Amino acid sequence: MVDTDDEFHTPARLSALTSWQAHKVSTLGARMTARHMPLTARSDFAVLAALEEFGPLSQAQLCRRLGIDRNDVSGIIGRLEADARVDRKPDPGDRRRNLVTLTPSGARYLDEIQHDADLAQDELLVGLDDQERRQLHALLAKTLAAHRPEPA
Repeated sequence: MVDTDDEFHTPARLSALTSWQAHKVSTLGARMTARHMPLTARSDFAVLAALEEFGPLSQAQLCRRLGIDRNDVSGIIGRLEADARVDRKPDPGDRRRNLVTLTPSGARYLDEIQHDADLAQDELLVGLDDQERRQLHALLAKTLAAHRPEPA
């Protein structure tokens, strides 16, 4: 019988690349998030978090802030509006566009899916203590801040 552990050993040159490691962690994080949150909850989370933090936004502003395609944001907003988690009303300053606002029901739903997101984060970062988690987060934020955001 052949020892299959060697099949999963990554070449040193590859594992020495921070970008490769970040990609593998991202893949693991996506899998763990999927276990805890259905796809719709993940997209809902992004939109609701933006509305909670920044207040009422147009669909175009949500697209830019989140890097999500316009058609996708429209579908997410439609679903959230049907569930009374957001309101969509004409912008008093520009009647050609709508402003999307978080409702109390949407805020409660955001808290629920935040719990699921936290479970996924805890599963992903199980090997790190609290200080290491904060350090990793700070280093990733610093890396991202050094680069201009790219549109979706």
